[in-house]
Amino acid sequence: MNAEIIAVGSELLLGQITNTNAQFLSQQLAEIGINVYYHTVVGDNGNRVLDAIKEAEKRADLLIFTGGLGPTKDDLTKEVIASHIGRPLVYNEEALKSIENYFIRTKRPMTPNNKKQALVMEESLVLPNDHGMAPGMMVKGENHCYILFPGPPREMQPMFTQYAKPALLDVLEKVEKIESRVLRFFGIGESALETEVEDLLLAQQNPTIAPLAGDGEVTLRITAKHESEETALQMIKEAEEKILRRVGDYFYGYNDTTIARELAERLKETSHTLAAAESLTGGLFQSEMTAVPGASTFFNGGIVCYSNQAKEKLVNVKKETLTSHGAISEECALELAENVRQLLDADFGISFTGVAGPDEAEGQPPGTVWIGLASKYKQPKAFKLDLAGSRAGIRKRSVKYACHYLLAELTEDK
Repeated sequence: MNAEIIAVGSELLLGQITNTNAQFLSQQLAEIGINVYYHTVVGDNGNRVLDAIKEAEKRADLLIFTGGLGPTKDDLTKEVIASHIGRPLVYNEEALKSIENYFIRTKRPMTPNNKKQALVMEESLVLPNDHGMAPGMMVKGENHCYILFPGPPREMQPMFTQYAKPALLDVLEKVEKIESRVLRFFGIGESALETEVEDLLLAQQNPTIAPLAGDGEVTLRITAKHESEETALQMIKEAEEKILRRVGDYFYGYNDTTIARELAERLKETSHTLAAAESLTGGLFQSEMTAVPGASTFFNGGIVCYSNQAKEKLVNVKKETLTSHGAISEECALELAENVRQLLDADFGISFTGVAGPDEAEGQPPGTVWIGLASKYKQPKAFKLDLAGSRAGIRKRSVKYACHYLLAELTEDK
């Protein structure tokens, strides 16, 4: 069964609210093997809603609607669908009684238009609304099935879970499980990663492999479908192993993790401690580290040393280093990393210095970044980056690169 989710509401198109309903429904439908290939958003206009229905019917068996079941004139979802499939609207006595009781309980007058919310399509399966007024409904037409939900997530989500999902399971001949796993990579671009696994992408059927780039990272989502959850997970595992044999050096974690969180966990596992000296990033790295619960076990502390004076006085960078090489240099990055490590008695020290932009500094263009990495076990090293993008983007990617370098260092020591 293929589904299309149609969200009705001009407020969605205006950006006044986020369409979290579509995300929730897609996740829920995937669990019971229903494919969702399209999300549609349409405003509160009868003609445009009808156009959206006709388009969806060309490509889906199941049409799921959210919104447009309220009491006002622009709430017209069920009216349009009822007219389209030739089903009259009738009052559902249970829903009407519930609405009337609500107004009695709250001691408010009930306006006539509130009765509109109790209208349902004849011969539909009524989905009770335990958290609001307008009931939902499930209607089987000649070639399609239509499910209507109220727009507010606090009403829609329990209605789906308690009433619509069991009804859908009844009409499905078999339930295929859809399992997904996201592999996260850093230090390789989307095009380079895709080239490495291009033959796997071209040959994919089940499981499928989908690349996605964003925020300086690349992810691969592996999705498998099977009646057996165990078999679907095994299919994912086999695909993952093929991928990691090629680009495993850039892999750092699964699903919703972050590279900073993975670094924090690795530091905790290895019982190593860390200190940071930040110029370019102004405390951003320290913020990422201390956002992880239990950070005090591995993060000794850090120093924000934005000015040259702060680098000298707080982190003991030699004046001649700043005079001869400048603050944006390998030499400065190395001193910052080693000195902060010693000052805060840590196993590792990390440092950031560079130009975030938008203007040049010390004759160097925006995006010039030096990251220093010091260790009590090895000689300190420095990495130069030439980044592009906004000031905020350069700072964020600098932090991610530092996590990447330190993760690699901890892996070497393992």
